[in-house]
Amino acid sequence: MLEISIIKVVDPGCLWGKVVKGPGMQAENPREYEDLQTKMNLFYHDVNLEVQEIKPTTLEEGQLCAVFCPVLKSWCRATVESLFVGTVGSQAMCFLVDHGERFIINTDEYVQLIRKFLQLPFRVRRFQLARIYPMRLKVSISTETAELVPSPCWDVSATKYLHNLLKVSTLVEAVLCETNADCTAVELYLTIRNVKICVNDDLVVKKFACYSSEKAITEEQNESLDRSLVSLAWDMFSRPQQILEMNGCCTVRSHFPRVILFIGGRQFVYFLHVLTVKIKLAVMFCPVCQIVCYEPTRRGVLVHSAVTVNPCSNLSLAPITEQFRKVICLSVRKYNGPGLAESYAWPSVARGCDTVLVVHGGNDPLTYIPPLLAQLQMASVFSALNTRKGPIAVILCPGWEKVQYVLDLLEDSQAAASLHPAAVLLGLKKDEAKNAKIQKNCQLLVTTPFSLARLLEVHCFLFLRLCHLVLDEVSELYSRAPDQVTILKHFREVAREKSLECSQQIVAVSNQWSRELDGLITEHMVSPCVVVTVPEEAAVYGGVLQTVLLCLDCNKTSVMLSSLDFSPSVPQKTLIVTNSVEEVEHVYKVVNTAAFSLKAHEGLSYQFDFVVEQWKKDIGSGTQVILVTTNDSMKALGIRDATCVVHYGFPGSPKLFGNRLFCMSDNFQNQAKKSSSPVVRSVMLLSERNARHVSGVLRYLKRTCATLPPELLQFSEGVQQAKEEQKIGRALCSHLKSLGFCRWESAVCPDRHIINRTLDHPLHPDSGTVQVLPLYIKSANVYYGRIVSQKQDQFKDLAAEMNSHYTEERVFAKDVVKGGLYAVHEEEEYHRVCVTKVPDKEDKLFSSVTAHFIDDGYVQEVKSHQLLQLPSEFQSLPGQAVEIILCRVQPIDGEMDWNPKVTRAISLKIKGKLHQAKLIKCLGSTVWVDPMIRVTRVPGLSSFINEYNVHDEIIATGMGTINSQHLELLKTLCFGEEASAAVVKWHLFGGMAQ
Repeated sequence: MLEISIIKVVDPGCLWGKVVKGPGMQAENPREYEDLQTKMNLFYHDVNLEVQEIKPTTLEEGQLCAVFCPVLKSWCRATVESLFVGTVGSQAMCFLVDHGERFIINTDEYVQLIRKFLQLPFRVRRFQLARIYPMRLKVSISTETAELVPSPCWDVSATKYLHNLLKVSTLVEAVLCETNADCTAVELYLTIRNVKICVNDDLVVKKFACYSSEKAITEEQNESLDRSLVSLAWDMFSRPQQILEMNGCCTVRSHFPRVILFIGGRQFVYFLHVLTVKIKLAVMFCPVCQIVCYEPTRRGVLVHSAVTVNPCSNLSLAPITEQFRKVICLSVRKYNGPGLAESYAWPSVARGCDTVLVVHGGNDPLTYIPPLLAQLQMASVFSALNTRKGPIAVILCPGWEKVQYVLDLLEDSQAAASLHPAAVLLGLKKDEAKNAKIQKNCQLLVTTPFSLARLLEVHCFLFLRLCHLVLDEVSELYSRAPDQVTILKHFREVAREKSLECSQQIVAVSNQWSRELDGLITEHMVSPCVVVTVPEEAAVYGGVLQTVLLCLDCNKTSVMLSSLDFSPSVPQKTLIVTNSVEEVEHVYKVVNTAAFSLKAHEGLSYQFDFVVEQWKKDIGSGTQVILVTTNDSMKALGIRDATCVVHYGFPGSPKLFGNRLFCMSDNFQNQAKKSSSPVVRSVMLLSERNARHVSGVLRYLKRTCATLPPELLQFSEGVQQAKEEQKIGRALCSHLKSLGFCRWESAVCPDRHIINRTLDHPLHPDSGTVQVLPLYIKSANVYYGRIVSQKQDQFKDLAAEMNSHYTEERVFAKDVVKGGLYAVHEEEEYHRVCVTKVPDKEDKLFSSVTAHFIDDGYVQEVKSHQLLQLPSEFQSLPGQAVEIILCRVQPIDGEMDWNPKVTRAISLKIKGKLHQAKLIKCLGSTVWVDPMIRVTRVPGLSSFINEYNVHDEIIATGMGTINSQHLELLKTLCFGEEASAAVVKWHLFGGMAQ
C-alpha cells in the first residue's frame, strides 16, 4: 500500500493529494521540491530574462505553464482549468499542481514552463475511487416511486460524508488500480480508531455508489440485487465527532474480490515494482501539453570589438556560400556547427578581422578552422595575390604533435582540399632550412614558430603574400617561443609591401589569457575583436586587481570590514558573495550599519526587481553601495557594473569564481579600444578551511600580477609538500627522469617528484662501465634492455634452458590469471611474461591479455592461446629488464616529447646491439648513463674502436639539443630528496627556449 495525504476533496471521483511513502518506492523528499521552487524563482525573477520569449503563443484548457502566486510569493507550476473574460480582461483559473490551490490570474501573466522544471513529478496528484460509480435517486412522479440508479456525477452528501471520514482518520492508504494520463484510480483505506475501512466498499454499502460491473445491470436486475451488506456502526450523516465517539467495524463484501490481499508475496512485490517504474519513468498525472525548451541569455561572454558582433549559432546564419556550408561538415570529425565559442568566432574570423579568442576549448582547432576556411575560400583573396607564390595563411602550433593533428583535420576536410595544406617541421641540422621545399600550390601551411623562423631566415621571399596568421594556443606559444616577436615583425613588413592589395588578419586562440596578449593587441592588431568565454580569464584580461586576505574562519567578518572603504573618493558598488542564506543575513546585519546595504537570496527572489532598481541608481562621490547575496541569486540579478567583489564565502570552483568576477565586466579595461577603465578589485578571504584550494588559487594569482602575502607562499609550500607525500607510493615522474624536470607543475602532475627510499632503492650499480643491450626503444633517450655481465650471463643460460625445454615439451596455459608468469614464443625466442590485465572473455573463442615482458621491458597484448606454462625452475631468476636513460639530451624548441622520426632513427641504430655505457645514477630498476657508445672489435685484431656515440647521433638528427642541466637536476633530486623549485622553474621557462 501507498501512504497518501489528501489535500482537497472535490468529490469521490476527484481527490487531490500526494504520495507520502510506499513499499518499493522512495518517500517524497521535501528538500527536492524546495530546491525546485528556488530554481524557478531564480530563473523567472532573473532581471535579464526576456519574458516575451517565453510567453506561450496560445493558452488552452489543460495547458501546463508557470505562474506567480502573490500569496506564496513564489513562481509555481500550474495547469489552466478554464478561460473566461473577467472584469479586467481575459482571465484564467489555474491549479497549482504542487500546492493543490486554485486562483485566478490574467492570461498575460502566464509563461511557459521549461523542460528542466519537469524533472520532478507533480507534488499534488489527482486520485479517484476505483471500481465504483456514483448513484442518484430517481423519482418517478407518475408511478410515485423512487429508486437508486447510476449517475454521471456524485451527490453532495457523498462528498460531505467522505470529507468527514478523512477529518477523523489517522492514516490514509491507497492501492493503485489504474493509471490514466491525468488521474489515478485507487482503493482508499482509512484508519479510524484502529479500525481500517475500505472507503470504496463503504460508499457502496451506504448506497452512494455501485460497483462498475453493476452499472450496466438492468432495472429489474438492479431491484433483485442483494444490497443488504453489513453497514458501518455510525450513520452516514454523522458529524466527525460523532463518528469518533462510536466504535465501527470494517465492511467488506464477501463476493467482491480483494485481489491485493490474496496474491502471493512475489506477485505483490512485482505489482508494486511495476507501478513504481511507471511513476519514475515520466512526470505522471500531468495534462498532455506542448513544452517549449527555452535557453536563457548566455552568461559570462565578454566581447570587446570595434564593430558589433552578433553570435552565429547556426551555419545557416554564417557568412558563407551554400556550397561551402554543405562541404564544411564532410570530414572525419563531424563538425556539428558552432558552439558558444565558435558562434562568436564565425562573424569575426570569417570576415577577415583581427581576432583574439579565449575559450574553454582553446586547444581545439575546430574553434577557428571552419570560419578560417570560409575566409580563405573567398575569390577576392586569390585574385589579388595570384601573381605571387607561397602560402596565403600560416597556422602556428606550439609543438609537432599539434602540427600533425591540425594537418590531419585539414587533410580530412573537403573544404580545405583546394588549399593544398602542408606541414613543415625543421630541425637544427645544417642546411635543413635551406633545402626545405614547399609545394607550389600550397595555400595553407601548418608549422611551429621555431620552424617558421628558420624558414624566414633563408626563404623570406616565399611568404610575400601571407595574409592570415593563426596563433594556435597562443599563451603556450609565448611561453615557449621568444621568436614569436620576430615572426610578427615579418608579418607587419609583408603588410607594408602588399600595400592595399589585400588586408591582413591575425587570429589568436587560447584557453587562458596571458600578459603577452596585451602587446599582441596593441602593437600588431587593427581594430581587433576580443572574445573571452571563460569568465575567470576575462577578469585577467580586464585587469581586475586581486587581493588575498589570510584569516581565521572565526575572524572573517572583521577582516572583511577592514578591507572595505566606507568613504571612497569615487563611487563604489561592492558585491559581497556568500555561500548560504544564513551568511547573507549575518553579513547584512554587520555592514548595514556602516553603509547603504541591500540583500538578496533565494527566499527573497520576489524582491529582485526592487534590489536591482536600487542598485542601478546613480550615486555620487563618497558613496558606498553594498549588496550581500548568494551565488545563485547573483546569477539571477544579472549585475555587471560592480567595482568590487568580496568573496566572503570561498568559491569552490574556477567557474564559480569567474561568474563572481564577471559581475564587474562593464568596468573591465578594453584593450580593443585602448581606453582606461576604473580600477576594479576582487577581495578573497582565505581561511584554514580552504587549504585544499591554495595551490589552484596561487596558479591563478601568479598570472594577475597580484601581490602575494609571504604567509600564503609559505603555506602553499607546506600544502604542496603534503600533496607530494600523499603520492609517495606512485611511480617517479617519467619527464623528471628523462629530462630533469616535469612538463607540468608538480601540483598538477599525478606522479611522484620526491625520492622514496623503498621504491627507489638501487637494484643495480650506480657507477662504473657496463655493457647494455637496448631491446625496446621508448623514445630517443629512454630505452629498455639488459645489463650484460662480461663474466657470467645468467639470462643467457636461462634462455638456453628454456629453448631446450620447449623444444621437447610445450604445455599451453589453461587458466590465465592476473600476476601469473608464463612464456611466449616470439621472434624465434622464448620470453618470460607477467600478465598484468585479463579482460572478460564474453563468450569469445580467442581473447587477448596484457603482458609485461619482464626480461625485455615492454608491454603489449598477447593472445591467450599463445601463453605457455612456465616451470618453477624458470621463475627463480628476477626480471632482467632495466630502464636505461641517456643523460644530457632533450628535444629542440622546448618540446617535451621526441619527434617519432628521431625515435625511429635511433631505434634502427641501437636496438639489439651491445653498447658500452658509463653509469651515472641508479634508482630502483632505472639507470642513467652518459656516454653510451657502440664499441666493435676490429676484424683480425684484438683492438676495439668506437663506432658511434648515441648522444652525438641524436644531436645529428637536428631534432635534439644538449640538456646541460640534466645532471645537476638529478643530483638535486637524489641528494636533496626534492627537486629545487628555482632550478626547475629556470629550466622550464628559460632553458627550454634556448
